[in-house]
Amino acid sequence: MTFAESLKRLRHDNSLTQNELAEKLHISRQSISKWELNKSYPDIDKLIPVVLVN
Repeated sequence: MTFAESLKRLRHDNSLTQNELAEKLHISRQSISKWELNKSYPDIDKLIPVVLVN
């Protein structure tokens, strides 16, 4: 499973929209979208809160 697939699955499992997750991480919704589409990857400092949300 790719990072994009994992992120999308975790977001859906937690009933979060892209916008809600972006707000929790203090980033733009567009960043979440790009991550989920494999168009870009987050910086390591953005991954730590993703792990903590779960």
